[in-house]
Amino acid sequence: MFEMDQAMLIDTPAMAGSTRQVSQLLLSALEKHWRDYRTEYKRCRAEFSNEAVHDLRVATRRLLALIQVLNSISPRPSLKKLMRAFKGQLDGFDKLRDTQVILAEVTETLPQLPQLQEFQEYLQEVEKGLLKTLRKKQKVIDLYDVSKRIHRLQASLKTESDDNPIVPLLQAVDDAFLITQQRLRWINPAAATTIHRVRLAFKTFRYMVEVIHPLLNDFPPGNLKRMHEYQSRMGKIQDAEVILQALAEAPRDIFSFDPEPVRRYYGGCHAEAISAYLAVTDQLATFWRPAPDRSFPWEK
Repeated sequence: MFEMDQAMLIDTPAMAGSTRQVSQLLLSALEKHWRDYRTEYKRCRAEFSNEAVHDLRVATRRLLALIQVLNSISPRPSLKKLMRAFKGQLDGFDKLRDTQVILAEVTETLPQLPQLQEFQEYLQEVEKGLLKTLRKKQKVIDLYDVSKRIHRLQASLKTESDDNPIVPLLQAVDDAFLITQQRLRWINPAAATTIHRVRLAFKTFRYMVEVIHPLLNDFPPGNLKRMHEYQSRMGKIQDAEVILQALAEAPRDIFSFDPEPVRRYYGGCHAEAISAYLAVTDQLATFWRPAPDRSFPWEK
């Protein structure tokens, strides 16, 4: 990705932190994200609610982003294995997450569109099947190996040092931001999947910024909230997309009514969400510098 003279990166006034401070920041972040992940994992095994699944996915993505940051400092096979393990678990929850999002939306919209009750009942049966399958899979997931790798990672952070630890850290965030920018340029409003690709890249970038922002001088305190709101706009598009897809894939015999008005309703929601996001896409440039040799937006 970006290649820059390390001396130029180190001298920029936007960054602060000694080797020890950086290592301590990363160690604290790892301990917190690993603790949060285990808490949400246990909670999800116990209830599998919409909120529990969502919170586990968020905790997993934050841990993944941190591991990517750590891998940028000291690449190693064990970190790649950790990334594969957590990514695999995320993928396993995709179908349940989509079903629960649709159910929540349909339940909320039921007073306006009472004909959705049959669709709601169908989705509840789909959810039951997915929960049954996932409960069996979760029972056989062994976190022992993952725990060992995390503990070894914690031990290495306590002993390892790097002459210029901030350089690879910022390089990783620069690369994540570059990927997000590239995908933003490739957006086709008629193809919502192109916006979804931006959203996935932005999530990784956002969680990386959450980790390292204490090292950035004068980082605006409201930026993290603004980044969450920016991501949420894309999330509304994705939610409408999965509802439309579920309606298209549902068996025809579950509908005793004409589903076309329902499709038009959610089609309108989808179009509105896309328009709302396209109106603020340029906000992306306010969250990070365009290149390693350029100033951060809040320095101007």
